Amino acid sequence: MRRLPRLISISFMVAAALAGDWLFAQAPARPGITPPSVSEENVLRAENCIVKTIRNVRVPAGAEGRITELLAVEGANVQSGDLLARIDDTQSKLTLELRQAEEREAELNALNDVNFRDAKNTERSAAAEAEAYKELRREGAVPYWEMEKKILEAERATLRIELAELQQDIAKIQYVAKRSERQVAEHELTRRQVVAPFGGYIENRISQLGEWVQPGSPILQLVQLDKLRVEGDIDVLRYPGKVTRGAPVKVLIHSNAERSG
Repeated sequence: MRRLPRLISISFMVAAALAGDWLFAQAPARPGITPPSVSEENVLRAENCIVKTIRNVRVPAGAEGRITELLAVEGANVQSGDLLARIDDTQSKLTLELRQAEEREAELNALNDVNFRDAKNTERSAAAEAEAYKELRREGAVPYWEMEKKILEAERATLRIELAELQQDIAKIQYVAKRSERQVAEHELTRRQVVAPFGGYIENRISQLGEWVQPGSPILQLVQLDKLRVEGDIDVLRYPGKVTRGAPVKVLIHSNAERSG
């Protein structure tokens, strides 16, 4: 007959303020330490529990350059989005200013319809003059070639309207391109700011102020502490059919004073 294992390993995540009544996780017993009293009613006790981090990452640099600011302090707690370090961004700032000026110029060109309005006025004037020369030609007051010249000038004025419309459409497209170039410059500037990807505890600084780093070079070690993983063993024969997914958990942690007796 096949024997079932008496102990099974369990793991669960626990938030910093998590509390419940069903599963009691206890660290390995230590001599001289008395665990806090907990009602045994409806309590499943897990033994040999170990607390582990879920997110423990080396925060990398996003761009190449020299570290000009290192705001991270070992042992400090930071929030998501906090600035931890800055890589030299002098050239990136100048590039952004240039792209912003070019975008503004392109925007003004895209909004400028002076050439189009001038072409419309010229076309109306040329068309009226052509009609006048047609009337004069019928009266025999002007030669045929003078009338044809005015008619061609009117047609040319119509083409100038189409050209002005095309130029304005091109200016709008150029504005979109310059706006994208400005956004790229902003992104490049953002890449030189090393920010916390999540709230946590700065375990140690890996790079130093003034050091030259490459994209992906680790700057510091960041550990998330508001959500941890607890792993332990539970006696399935003692609690048959009671271990279920999603059950509330209460985790009790001994203080240093309790550990020292």
